[in-house]
Amino acid sequence: MSRFRIGNGYDIHRLVEGRPLILGGIQLEHSLGLDGHSDADVLTHAIMDALLGALSLGDIGHYFPPTDPQWKGADSLKLLAQVNQLIRDRGWTIGNLDSVVVAEQPKLKPHIAAMRDRLAKVLELEPDQIGIKATTNEKLGPTGREEGICAYAVALLVRD
Repeated sequence: MSRFRIGNGYDIHRLVEGRPLILGGIQLEHSLGLDGHSDADVLTHAIMDALLGALSLGDIGHYFPPTDPQWKGADSLKLLAQVNQLIRDRGWTIGNLDSVVVAEQPKLKPHIAAMRDRLAKVLELEPDQIGIKATTNEKLGPTGREEGICAYAVALLVRD
């Protein structure tokens, strides 16, 4: 069996009024938030899917289905901690993560260090093992029209 596994993840949620905007476990000042069953943190969700995908364990909907009331309003960082434990229980550790958040607004660069720190703490990693980049969609598609925010993530797992 290989010592390395790679997974990728993606998530998108609609922007709506009356919800907080949480990305990478950090609540950001914005007039709109992401709609979803949990806190709708697209960055954390994409990372979870990348981690699960690396070990062919399905996706977050399998473990935390949006039809299950126990996950209503759930803190995605707590879900991420559970996914991390699944990975560790199978003898794997995270080598590194890389991600991209696509959003026209708000500007994310001032918040990236805090997101990296928060995610690193939950995953028991160093912040330099987590890459987070932010970009816009140049006004194209649903993210470009500011209808939502999406995130992509890649995870490298290493056998202990």
